[in-house]
Amino acid sequence: MVERRVHACTCSGCTEGVDTVVRTQHEQMNLLMGTLNHQQRRWYAAVESNRRGNGGVRMVSTITGLSEGAISRGRRELRAAAEGRWFDDRPRVYRGAMPAEEKYPDIEQVLEGLLVHETAGDPMGEQMWVRSSLRNLSRQLREREYDVSYFVVRRLLKKLGYTLRLNVKARQGVQSPQRDEQFKYIAARRKAFATLGHPIISVDAKKKEPIGNFKQAGRSWGKHAEQVNAYDFTSQADCRAVPYGIYDIARNTGYVYVGTSGNTPEFAVDSISAWWRDEGRTGYPSATDILVLADGDGSNGWRARGWKWHLQEKLADPFGLRVTVCHYPTRCSKWNPVEYRLFSPISLNWAGRPLRTLDVMLAYIRGTTTKAGLSVKAQLMEGEYETARKVSAKELEALSLRPHSVCPNWNYTINPRRHTPV
Repeated sequence: MVERRVHACTCSGCTEGVDTVVRTQHEQMNLLMGTLNHQQRRWYAAVESNRRGNGGVRMVSTITGLSEGAISRGRRELRAAAEGRWFDDRPRVYRGAMPAEEKYPDIEQVLEGLLVHETAGDPMGEQMWVRSSLRNLSRQLREREYDVSYFVVRRLLKKLGYTLRLNVKARQGVQSPQRDEQFKYIAARRKAFATLGHPIISVDAKKKEPIGNFKQAGRSWGKHAEQVNAYDFTSQADCRAVPYGIYDIARNTGYVYVGTSGNTPEFAVDSISAWWRDEGRTGYPSATDILVLADGDGSNGWRARGWKWHLQEKLADPFGLRVTVCHYPTRCSKWNPVEYRLFSPISLNWAGRPLRTLDVMLAYIRGTTTKAGLSVKAQLMEGEYETARKVSAKELEALSLRPHSVCPNWNYTINPRRHTPV
């Protein structure tokens, strides 16, 4: 709706009532101004000021109540439009400087490239944020000959869907001194594997979900609210589902293996092995190396002996794969791509929907999509996994495991000892 604004003229002729004709003209001018938007007011006032010659800007400002600066700006815009310097046919302000997107048509793609290894997200929602400051990102763009200020970077980040980080549950405790070094190393490994066309997967287990008539966080459209149990006693659940996610970064495809037993290293590796057997080796038929990005804790943590032992026994040896693993530093799991590229859309897809059966849960996972073209497959992993399974020091020494020179606890490669095709 156009804003209506009528100004009372304050020139001497109108305030003293000297000339009725002049006062009537000024009233008509202000009535017309009240039907125009901001840009049209500036342009109309600019035309009237030009018609009045010297002192026209001040005179029209007194009549219409528009500031002299706005009228002068309208004059500049009219000259720019007459000289063909107007950007497009839409009513917009001519600022004299070309927007960054027009000056550098690929700047959004370049900025997204800088954020590939900087992005974190909430696996239970839509919020995303970056580690680097606006000034640091602006400096990196200038190093690539994109001369933009941090104000432009801020605007572009908002345009790309990033937001400022909230102070809710954001405290991460003491950070490792090797944190930044590890992030840089992960970025280098990802680039090297992508250049060679080797598969890069991001893996982790999503939080356990009780299956039954329980309340699910979030809201959903419907004529009536879902009726669920008054109390969320997990003892009343049919089972507790353990979704283990595998996100194929290059193909933007997610795979979720849902177990009903414990979240153990064996279950994690069985899921990865099943993915490689059913999907991975078909998508990467000539691959001999694979990069696995994992959290630093949990069933796929760097301290878990069972994780390394099962990778050797169930992935490297049977398929002849050289498995390189890079762990994200402690308390940095939100930078693991599977969290915000796969788990976040899944959580949003079943928000407010009770997961009454495993089939319902699998259906919601399979129905998850994003604007970026994410597709997700889901499979039920039956079987019991022993939570107390221990790997001895002797078994660990028998592994063909080579730590890397950079952060050796977090980065290592497991070579196949033998290859018996599966």
